[in-house]
Amino acid sequence: MKEKESKYQAPALDKGLDILEYLSAQSIPLSQTEIAIGIDKSPNEIYRMLMSLESRGYILRDEVSGKYRLSLKLFYLSHRHSPIDELRKAAQFPLEELANTIRQSCHLSILYMNQVMVIIHAKSPGPIALSIEEGNLFPLPLTASGKVLLAYMPESERTNTLRNNAIFKKYSKPQQDDFLSSLINIQQTGAYLKNSDSVSGVTDISVPIGIDNNNGIIACLTISMLSALNVNEPIENDVILAEANKCVKKIEQRIGV
Repeated sequence: MKEKESKYQAPALDKGLDILEYLSAQSIPLSQTEIAIGIDKSPNEIYRMLMSLESRGYILRDEVSGKYRLSLKLFYLSHRHSPIDELRKAAQFPLEELANTIRQSCHLSILYMNQVMVIIHAKSPGPIALSIEEGNLFPLPLTASGKVLLAYMPESERTNTLRNNAIFKKYSKPQQDDFLSSLINIQQTGAYLKNSDSVSGVTDISVPIGIDNNNGIIACLTISMLSALNVNEPIENDVILAEANKCVKKIEQRIGV
């Protein structure tokens, strides 16, 4: 098996992909030396690859600092045949069905450039509804979706992401420890349920999609519940969580995971 694997290796391609993947896991621009250390190469080994990636428009080099960051080219290429579009199509009917059942708004989010991106939203059928615009970006540590995405990241990726996250770095050591403990709790319970850190009067329930994926989850489903709704006919949180998990199963079946 090892002989077969080595026969089809393309070291230069691997090096370029390593650079792109490492930069995508960082929230700040990095120097040539920092990238080299991150992918376990010497600065000289990656020089030509950096020049090539820059000339092809995949990475951008700051004229002052000389540091590199990803451009949006990969994002544009992915939208020519977008897995996000496929996920949106697969999730649209189950999400609308869920919103109608629980009478609350819900949305699907993914990880994009170390932030939370909302890719599809289903409004509550009631006259009052919480609306979250599709395409909006939110910080990972401050949202239910971000915490679930972080909880199911591979450990090394999560460590790198948080190490470079401006919000997490401002936390005191006890706050960081509490935050990391909350991520472990999400893994153990399989869901996040708590009053929103960003919006008063809102309770968030968030569950992972594609939990069996070896590289972290594919997305997460979040229900943002307005406490003013369903006063006359309240729906218990455990019932809403059960409905959310049913919705996740339907989405996973439709995308084949």
